[in-house]
Amino acid sequence: MMANMGEKLICNNKKAYHEYFIEEKLEAGMVLQGTEVKALRAGKVNLTDAFMLVRDGEAFLHNLHISAYDFGNRANHQPDRQRKLLLHRREIVRLYGRIREQGYSAIPLRLYFKDGLVKVEIGLAKGKKLYDKREDLKKKDTQREMSQVMKARFRG
Repeated sequence: MMANMGEKLICNNKKAYHEYFIEEKLEAGMVLQGTEVKALRAGKVNLTDAFMLVRDGEAFLHNLHISAYDFGNRANHQPDRQRKLLLHRREIVRLYGRIREQGYSAIPLRLYFKDGLVKVEIGLAKGKKLYDKREDLKKKDTQREMSQVMKARFRG
C-alpha cells in the first residue's frame, strides 16, 4: 500500500481561463504508455490546444502533446496520439449531453500526479467573446494597480 503523496502539478493551461468561461471541473485518469509517464515527470507536455471528444461512449483527449522521452528506445510513444480518459459512464454521458446540446467545450485545465497516478482536470467551458476578454484584462490591470498602491502605502 502506497502512502498518500498528495498532488504534484505537471502542467497548467493558463490560456483556457483567458479563452473560456469555466462552468464545471472534473477529474479523470488517462491511459498512458510507460515512456509518456517518464516524459511527464520531466515536464515535457503541452496542453494549449488540447480538447476532449466523446466517441462510441468513450472519452478521448486530442492534441495533448507529450514530447518523446529522451532516453526512450524504439518503444517510445507517439507525441500527438489521442489518449483515452478514464471516466465513469454517467460522467461521459452527462458531458456528452452538455457538449452536444448547450454548445460547451471540454478542455483540459491542468495535468498533475495524484498519489503516483497521472490525472487531468477537465473543464466544461463556454467560449468568451472578444469584449469579455478585454473586460478580464481591464479587471486584472486595475487589480494589479491597486495591489501596487497598497504595497507602496504600507511600505512608506
